[in-house]
Amino acid sequence: HHSSFMAELEHAALLFDYFEGEIPAVEGDKPLFVFASHRHGDHFSRAIFDLADQRRNVTYILSDDIWRRQVPEELLGRTTFLGPDEDTRLLDGAGGPLDIEAFKSTDEGVWECEPEKDNQKMSERYHGELAKLAGRHIDVAFMLIDPRQEKDFYLGMDDFMRMVGADVVFPMHFWGDFEAAARFKALPCAKDYQDRIREIHRTGECFIV
Repeated sequence: HHSSFMAELEHAALLFDYFEGEIPAVEGDKPLFVFASHRHGDHFSRAIFDLADQRRNVTYILSDDIWRRQVPEELLGRTTFLGPDEDTRLLDGAGGPLDIEAFKSTDEGVWECEPEKDNQKMSERYHGELAKLAGRHIDVAFMLIDPRQEKDFYLGMDDFMRMVGADVVFPMHFWGDFEAAARFKALPCAKDYQDRIREIHRTGECFIV
């Protein structure tokens, strides 16, 4: 839903940017790691803390722009805050490492009708973060294609695929416009990697990777 995904691994489940909707069940009693990338209402909701009443082994990894007072006091011991260029290591259900690294979000993106100087600054910041990832092998990525950016809706995804890339990439943050991925795949710029883009057709759709 929007930018919220659950990734179920062999020994753990990862829930990203949940703010509303049904959360899928996970197999057995796997630990659940809940991430919130920033404090905007379409990426973070205090509803995530209700999960601690419903499930065992819930751990929270939150952006440091989310105020600590948003977290119930009894859950602060299960919560890690990360800022840009910070990392941490947690343990999954089998005792293996779950390494987490945070990057800075430019967030505002590139928009039509904005001053060109501002758009250029945002673009440079974004490319600077992508450069930190260049050369790494990424199995699965979730990248935005935002129709609000009109003709430029695909630029962030295209830059990511050219500078970094991933074996499989799921479009996100498209505000319910489920045709956006197909429009992107049809663009000439996507020709070299369109087979790696997964099209999402409905909220709650499940994929096996």
